[in-house]
Amino acid sequence: MYVWISAIIFVALIGVVILFQFALAAGVPWGSYAMGGKFPGKFPPAMRVAALFQVLILTLLAAIVLIKAGFIFPNWYSFAKLAIWFVVLFSGISTVLNLITRSKWERRIWAPVCLLMLISSITVAIG
Repeated sequence: MYVWISAIIFVALIGVVILFQFALAAGVPWGSYAMGGKFPGKFPPAMRVAALFQVLILTLLAAIVLIKAGFIFPNWYSFAKLAIWFVVLFSGISTVLNLITRSKWERRIWAPVCLLMLISSITVAIG
């Protein structure tokens, strides 16, 4: 039960991050809230492409969590059982980076999101 709830929490949070990355890629001027605020306003074209690449990675992470929790693709469970630890590592690194960033908005918004993703991914991993 806790695994399912944690997976849903993780996917909901990563869904918010995915929507944010899509917005950055589309040119929404939220650059102050990403990449340490290095690109305030709209992202330059190269960073917009990077945001789309990040969407692909985040979608893969969400799929791994859903597989490990037993929601989708049961034949891939053995892969997800190992890959979930990559999700935990990614979430941990994201948490640290968002805690040490120069951007106060990233610390206030994304650090708590990443911390919750870390906790929920650990719960799925050990569950």
